[in-house]
Amino acid sequence: MTQPAGILQIHADDNVCVATQPLAAQTCIELDGVSFTLKTDVRLGAKLALRAIARGEKIIKYGEPIGSATQDLQVGDYVHTHNMQSDYLPTFETGEFLDNQGDL
Repeated sequence: MTQPAGILQIHADDNVCVATQPLAAQTCIELDGVSFTLKTDVRLGAKLALRAIARGEKIIKYGEPIGSATQDLQVGDYVHTHNMQSDYLPTFETGEFLDNQGDL
């Protein structure tokens, strides 16, 4: 797997890659036959879709599902809480975890 500067696909099964540095809008990315142009500026650590991901489909990072898409995603889309939900920490997002754990 050839990794271009600024982008990292952590595991071969991942359907997202991660920005390893800030990247400007209109930057062209090519990663193992997948090509896309960034629509917006991207911050360090941002996840980007490596292929179309349908609503409800798992987001794969580290070779493992980290959440589900809440809308259809296109190649190169920024993937974050506005278009995915965690399958593992729903109570963390609402604060319920701390409310039920006493003095943590």
